Amino acid sequence: MEIVIGLIIIAIGAFCQSSCYVPINKIKDWSWESYWIIQGVFAWLLLPFLGALLAVPEGQSLFGLFASTPSFNLWMTIFFGVLWGVGGLTFGLSMRYLGVALGQSIALGTCAGLGTIMGPVLLNIFFPELNALDSLTFAVIIGVVVTLIGIAIIGVAGSMKAASLSEEEKKAAVKDFNFPKGLAIALLAGFMSGCFNVGLTFGADINFGELTDPMFRTLPATLLVTLGGFVTNAIYCFYQNQKNHTWGDYAKKAVWGNNMLYCLLAGALWYSQFFGLSLGRSFFEAGGTMDTLSFCILMALNVVFSNVWGIILKEWKGCSQKTIAVLICGIVVLIVSSFLPQLI
Repeated sequence: MEIVIGLIIIAIGAFCQSSCYVPINKIKDWSWESYWIIQGVFAWLLLPFLGALLAVPEGQSLFGLFASTPSFNLWMTIFFGVLWGVGGLTFGLSMRYLGVALGQSIALGTCAGLGTIMGPVLLNIFFPELNALDSLTFAVIIGVVVTLIGIAIIGVAGSMKAASLSEEEKKAAVKDFNFPKGLAIALLAGFMSGCFNVGLTFGADINFGELTDPMFRTLPATLLVTLGGFVTNAIYCFYQNQKNHTWGDYAKKAVWGNNMLYCLLAGALWYSQFFGLSLGRSFFEAGGTMDTLSFCILMALNVVFSNVWGIILKEWKGCSQKTIAVLICGIVVLIVSSFLPQLI
């Protein structure tokens, strides 16, 4: 029963994340780079900081925790956050060229598989005495493989969509639809986004041990990863502000209240996935199959819900029944992948 509760909590976080692009559509008269970095202040700085404070017991300090952490682990956690930030930038582009459903499916699917595998592999390289590879059990590998199969099926549906629709229909569903270009960007985004879980792996011990509630144990490391990602995104967005002469966006008082509200909402929805991941993992056996696969499960559920939004937003409008059937098949496989490892 505890595993089911953990999965439900992670699923709620995944649903919130998959919904985070909806409030962005309400932002007015700001360029992409302006609203992207403002929502990032909430998603990658403020809310993760508040979340990390929940892991700090009375009489202790979050900054004291970071000061006492081995510098290698601390900086590796931030470093992989910087790499994840690159994935976040290209992630947005993948949805520009493929749409919310297909873009998130391919990017998050790649992220799910690589994020689960890369963490233990890299940790084993630097700290072989930890035997991190032992966590990659048969059940874990099967879970990753089934997830990737589900993503591949959805990718096939996307390819069928690209082949069956006219250019006018493609543009009606996704304005800048470009399957080859979007596919390449989505794969890059997935690879770099997988670094988020690698950062969490290196920061697994950045907490107060038994003094920290298990529900909040990964939140200090989450803050460090998102901090690294914020740096990457800030550099790029400010560069775009300079290049496109859009610094004036921040001075548009008439839309400031509206845009701040929707940036806050988008940031909160985005952060919910990792807050939910931390809470959900506390219901799994530490170091067990479900715990190791929790990031992969989160990404798989993100894909499921992103495709639900894709259907709602009519991104699959005009596709044949065969294409829709393939899409639904992929979604079902992803849902099964969340439970399958526990049955092995």
